Amino acid sequence: MLSFYLQGLALGAALILPLGPQNAFVMNQGVKRHYHLMTASLCTLSDVALICGGIFGGSALLNQSPLLLTIITWAGVAFLLWYGWGALRAAFRADVEVAATEAMKQGRWRIVATMMAVTWLNPHVYLDTFVVLGSLGGQMPPEARRWFALGSVSASFIWFFGLALLAAWLSPLLRTAKAQRIINLLVGMVMWFIAVQLALQGMRGFH
Repeated sequence: MLSFYLQGLALGAALILPLGPQNAFVMNQGVKRHYHLMTASLCTLSDVALICGGIFGGSALLNQSPLLLTIITWAGVAFLLWYGWGALRAAFRADVEVAATEAMKQGRWRIVATMMAVTWLNPHVYLDTFVVLGSLGGQMPPEARRWFALGSVSASFIWFFGLALLAAWLSPLLRTAKAQRIINLLVGMVMWFIAVQLALQGMRGFH
């Protein structure tokens, strides 16, 4: 069964490593050292729910409901444009330290809500977990499927906590005014780039 675990670990890592809104948000919270472990925990738990849902039968639901995917897509586009605009505005503020201080005042529940939106309003998450992992894992025997799911979940756990802790460790270097401008610019551009990608895919119907 180790081979199925490693297969799930490798595929999970391949799907999660590209820089997306979830990774950008975790990295940003890590740099601020502001609820970064909570953010990593919630991202991991969300992935556990999505991966298990996809591998153990959720892919059929997504395939049968294109309207659901369309709603998620356009809600995600709107949210990413809004979040990206906030990051870009912070990057070009005259006093970037004031923007950083304001960001640190965000309460726990606002961060939870943002993390949930970044994760659950991103249709790529459903395509990765329900379509890719779900279609592959769903064909395996029950025991192998459990090990495959465990491997995929392990990849999420290692990545999100590793990213949050590494960003927090590098925080003294990354919390300078210049670094904060670059990070906010990067986050804003990533959010807008993915929003444009989602909008184009939404208009094409994800074909």
